[in-house]
Amino acid sequence: MDRARHNPAEGPALDEAYPNSRRVDEGRCVLFGDQRLSVVTGWIRWVSRFRLYPTRSQHALLLEQCGHARYVWNLALEQWSMWSSDKGPTPGFVPQCRQLTDARAAFTWLRAGSQTVQQQALRDFDQAVRNFYAGTHRRPTWRRRGRHEGFRVVGRQAARVVKHNRKWGSVRIPKVGWVRFRLSRTVPAAKSYRVVRDRVGRWYIAFAAIPSPVPAPGTGEVVGADRGVIVSLALSNGELLTCPGLSNREQERLRRLQRRLARCRRGSQRSRRVRAAIAKLDARAGDRRKDWVEKTSTDLARRFDVIRVEDLRIDQMTKRPKPRPDDEHPGRFLPNRRRAKAGLNRAILANGWGAPVRRLEHKAAGRLQKVNPSYTSQTCSVCGHCAPENRESQAVFQCVACGHQTHADVNAAINIAAGRAVSARGETQVPVSLKREPQPAASA
Repeated sequence: MDRARHNPAEGPALDEAYPNSRRVDEGRCVLFGDQRLSVVTGWIRWVSRFRLYPTRSQHALLLEQCGHARYVWNLALEQWSMWSSDKGPTPGFVPQCRQLTDARAAFTWLRAGSQTVQQQALRDFDQAVRNFYAGTHRRPTWRRRGRHEGFRVVGRQAARVVKHNRKWGSVRIPKVGWVRFRLSRTVPAAKSYRVVRDRVGRWYIAFAAIPSPVPAPGTGEVVGADRGVIVSLALSNGELLTCPGLSNREQERLRRLQRRLARCRRGSQRSRRVRAAIAKLDARAGDRRKDWVEKTSTDLARRFDVIRVEDLRIDQMTKRPKPRPDDEHPGRFLPNRRRAKAGLNRAILANGWGAPVRRLEHKAAGRLQKVNPSYTSQTCSVCGHCAPENRESQAVFQCVACGHQTHADVNAAINIAAGRAVSARGETQVPVSLKREPQPAASA
């Protein structure tokens, strides 16, 4: 086999392939709903996902391709982990491609797979190592069957897409053939795609493309959004938005399945069936949450020029509580309300606090402002009086100074829209965005 085909320099450069893209932090990516923000080597692109419907034979071939990509990744990870400095520099992408050529010549089962898929697994690992040394990602880990099922295809083969009608299309996957997929939107003109399989067993294909931001209405209207546990998103205009989840019947079924799983023997066929049923319910809840996030973020980006939210550190808010050592009895610990904190963490994650903000950063770039959340829920939006006694209950806000009464989340959203953040010295802070884009004046 000609080793020149393994040259990573072949093909157009990223700046030539994506002339309208812009530089961002290297290696970051966010996945929500049917679209994914993918940043590869510092260039920002959209990834639109479509549902694949392979046949039974194609399903087996796709799993085989995933196994080849996972094997090559793990082999490269083992070589990188066991490499010592006395052997010289660690082999990069090009030397590993030469080693892959020798391995394909020696092993028939590896040669039966796609060379493009296996090379891109090495490319992904090389990028993961670069991200690790850059400090943006963690150390690369082993890929496991059933959890990391997917591979990437680039080059001419990524452009082989056929549209049959308004609902169906087909894509040619190396060593698999033409596989049908559902046309839920227009297929972008992409130079690469990734095939993935989720925990439930559903196959997806994701095409990379240049993003197009949602245009602003140009009315100059500002809205504030307060995130909560009971009300997922409360707007300053009085709208209360709730993230859909599992119904009461589905929640009861989930509890029964979890109790049944606790009685199963670990590794048995029965436990696998129960785990698959639980994963299906979890995926259903996740799909509803992602769909709500996409529709809500698009609606806000189209209706308002400026969107202000609280600057929350959700990763810190959902951490487990620290243990409380008992000073009187060494070796013992005091109650730290761990169960209550776990319930709050589940509620925060179920409402998807971070997802709408991340999607608004993509769809309304330069129009999203983050406000200091200090005392926004305790400050009256009419007179500005700040006191914990203003919160009569979780849902009712009644100012003890002026008597103003309204929904507590709406009152906080009004403060966020006005930029009212009370500092420790009692000063009101109004943020000014340095990335604010000039908006056209509203038409008469």
